[in-house]
Amino acid sequence: MTIPGYQDFMYPFLQQLKDGKEHRLQDLYRELADYFNLDEEAMAETLPNGKQTVLVNRVGWARTYLSKAGLIKVVRRAVFVITDEGLNILKDPNVNQLNRKFLTRYASFNEFINQANKDNNDEKNAEQKTPLELMDENFHILKKDLEDALLEKILDCSPAFFERLIVQLLVAMGYGGSVQDAGEAIGKSGDEGIDGIIKEDILGLEMIYLQAKRWRKEGSIGRPEIQSFVGSLVGKQAAKGIFITTAKFSQTAYDYAQSIDKRVILIDGAQLTDLMFKFNVGTTEEEVFVTKRLDLDFFEE
Repeated sequence: MTIPGYQDFMYPFLQQLKDGKEHRLQDLYRELADYFNLDEEAMAETLPNGKQTVLVNRVGWARTYLSKAGLIKVVRRAVFVITDEGLNILKDPNVNQLNRKFLTRYASFNEFINQANKDNNDEKNAEQKTPLELMDENFHILKKDLEDALLEKILDCSPAFFERLIVQLLVAMGYGGSVQDAGEAIGKSGDEGIDGIIKEDILGLEMIYLQAKRWRKEGSIGRPEIQSFVGSLVGKQAAKGIFITTAKFSQTAYDYAQSIDKRVILIDGAQLTDLMFKFNVGTTEEEVFVTKRLDLDFFEE
């Protein structure tokens, strides 16, 4: 029995939530399997890597896309409720199926898949793109989904964990020598607006002062907070500082940081999770694909 594509799961997924109550993802796997009359053999079918079933993977992506479009809402880990917009979709007699093209009417979904033009015809674009282009596009969708999940997980953790995370990230990037060396100062200074100090190099010839703010991701840090941090750097006679947050920075904050003689780097939530992805902090490799081309030099006689 053929398992439906992930887009085929979108509308039925939404229907399962029409009562407005909380639903667990684990229960939805079985409910959607029943909806499509999938037998045990189909439900047990795995992806080529054998790490996940096809059903779980496709329902999971249907859930991700519905969430990014704002049709369902995550109330806690793997638990969802339908939103008002989701209910409006179910009430619309002209809509009985959802797909990626339909979801491009929502700005939040377009932002997720990084589409500049929400009127793009996905099917036409897919036909025009090479396999390598499609792989690159899907890679970035997977990366963005992981980064969103990383940020949510960070916000669920304690401030102490956030401090340890920053230490591990900076060490992974080549600062501070070892985690033990770098971690001695983090979270212990806590005075005059400084949350931590880390070595710029293994020998500690120069120190970098840190400010870490675990704020809600929709929040914005403005110029006053950066001015306060810079004032702390002056008090410490420090030349370099890094301000890291899970939120965003206002344009005035960036402008101010660029206008001063101190070297201050601002890292917002998006940059933080991008760095975590690049330096493999809080993530693990799931699958590696290697593309190859013909080596013409090898065949020269």
